[in-house]
Amino acid sequence: MIHTYQTVSIITTQILIDYLISVEHLDEAAVLLTKCLNDEDFQSKKGKSKHQMWIQLCQLLSENPTKITSIKVEPIIRQGLLRFTDMTGKLWISLAEYYTRKLQFDKARDIYEEAVKTVMTVRDFGQVFDVYAEFEEQLITLKIENRTKNGKTPDNELDLQLRLRRFEKLMQRRPLLLNSVLLRQNPHNVNEWLKRVELFEGKPREIVNTYTEAIKTIDPKLATGKLSRLWIEFAGFYEKNEQLPECRVIFEKAVLVPFVKVDELADVWTQYVETELRHECYEEALSHLRRATAPPAHKPSYFDRTESVQNRVYRNLKIWTLYADLEDSLGTFDRTKSVYYRILDLRIASPQIILNFAELLEEKNYFEESFKVYERGIGMFKWPLVYDLWTTYLTKFVKRYGGDKLERARDLFEQALDKCPEKFAKSIFLLYAKLEEDFGLKRHAMAVYNRATVAVTKEDKAEMFQIYINRATACFGVTHTRQIYEQALETLPDGDALTFGQRFAELETKLGEIDRARSIYIHTSQFADPRQASDFWRVWQTFEVSHGNEDTFREMLRIKRSVRDKYSTASSFNVPTEGDGGVVESVVSDPMAQLQKDVQFVRGNEQKQASEAQNPDEITLDEDDEDESEDEDESEDEDGDKSGEEEEKEVVKQAVPDEVFGKLASQVYPEETLE
Repeated sequence: MIHTYQTVSIITTQILIDYLISVEHLDEAAVLLTKCLNDEDFQSKKGKSKHQMWIQLCQLLSENPTKITSIKVEPIIRQGLLRFTDMTGKLWISLAEYYTRKLQFDKARDIYEEAVKTVMTVRDFGQVFDVYAEFEEQLITLKIENRTKNGKTPDNELDLQLRLRRFEKLMQRRPLLLNSVLLRQNPHNVNEWLKRVELFEGKPREIVNTYTEAIKTIDPKLATGKLSRLWIEFAGFYEKNEQLPECRVIFEKAVLVPFVKVDELADVWTQYVETELRHECYEEALSHLRRATAPPAHKPSYFDRTESVQNRVYRNLKIWTLYADLEDSLGTFDRTKSVYYRILDLRIASPQIILNFAELLEEKNYFEESFKVYERGIGMFKWPLVYDLWTTYLTKFVKRYGGDKLERARDLFEQALDKCPEKFAKSIFLLYAKLEEDFGLKRHAMAVYNRATVAVTKEDKAEMFQIYINRATACFGVTHTRQIYEQALETLPDGDALTFGQRFAELETKLGEIDRARSIYIHTSQFADPRQASDFWRVWQTFEVSHGNEDTFREMLRIKRSVRDKYSTASSFNVPTEGDGGVVESVVSDPMAQLQKDVQFVRGNEQKQASEAQNPDEITLDEDDEDESEDEDESEDEDGDKSGEEEEKEVVKQAVPDEVFGKLASQVYPEETLE
């Protein structure tokens, strides 16, 4: 009847499968579901994919091992393992549970063991291992319950101890099993192989086997991480166990490995040499370095990847540096010098190599030869790498010859300053100027300082000018600094110019040049915002009180107002302000037109009263109005001298806001303000 019903349609087939499962005819349902999966043309009308049907079949098989007998469960699940790699963990668990429900615990354990040793992802491993551990815990719990129920027997105790030991070992194996999963994903991962070695700590045989397996497995071209580290660690293992011959064998094999990068082979050679040094085998160490630095028959480019690293390692600076240090410590001076010259000939030297070689020659009193090494090194590099070479060379040269070879020293300084970036010019200029002060001409030193003020960075200009002024004062006196101060005021930014201008004015005051000092204050005032540079205006005011008169003080106040207006206009022009009624009002676009429209000229006493009631945010008049007010003031003063009384002029009065006048009254009657 089933076969007849099966041929009706695909829809009826699916209905039949569901019906058989519902009535627990699981064997017939599994057979029918298996045939559907084996049929390549089968398409589910319920929207189920082959993947979902496989999961349904595996779940059906694993949960009902005693009710399904017509098909072989294990081959079907293993076929699913090959087809659905994203479900590997669940399929392995299903197969193990199938045997667990059949009470075949040893077979289930074998399945779990096979699973943790074959899965390819950490996720699948985590799923299988957690279920495996739970499986062992359940067996232990079952044994404990049986012992409690039936009593203790020697066989039961032995079996329980065996299971406990097996479970403990399983948990200890977890890091190693997880490492195996990662190595199955990428067998060329050097770091994972080294972690595996650490897991076998205290087990020499397993460590050697792991190193050997890693070396055989890893392809140098596909290696992830530094393969040289694996060889070095392998050799180091024998060294720790005082097996120097075996250690040398490993290093000899390592130097023949076709590494991808030259640096890896260089690391092997340097570690090989350092191992010999630790065991005081100095001749062997030098012999290894001679082998490593020996040039091949043809000399390929260091960056030519078509050549093997063994043919290119002779140009590696790390090996040459170690070679030079060993020859310096163990060999002769001539051999050491020969090594350094070979480095220079290969053009692989670094600035530090140049400095070391020159210092070595200087220690042996080969001064001129050391200077030639400096010059050769300078020719090999560009800025900024030559900065240390130039500063050291110039310092050593001046220390050696002083003023004996002054023209040559000057030529060296000029060469150093040619194309020198602003960032590095300061120190070289200072050395140059000191040379001229100590051994040359003072005026030449001043010329160098003058050049330095132009060549250094903006951040160093102020400091350079101060040094220039100090040295000029020490060499020629304070009067020689006037030109320098003037140059600083023209060159420096506003903040620094203000500081130097104040110093310049104080200097002129000390020299008794009051008019010159006042002129400097007037010139410098353009950099001094009264709201920020209050110290400057206080110093100027003190100066006028001490050395000025009423006219000069009045001029200082006028300049202060003018500067304040300039900075106020720059910072607050067209900025909205809050009106009396709480509404934001805009500043007029043409303040002078508004002033001419609204301003009224009142009598002096009324002006004075208006100034006393002024608002802090006042609007001051233009210089033309101030000049007009001052002219009126002068005429009133002249009339006052003749008659002893002020004349009042009748004008038309209009309503004017208090903010318009500002300190107008103090401008019209400065004498009263001063009083």
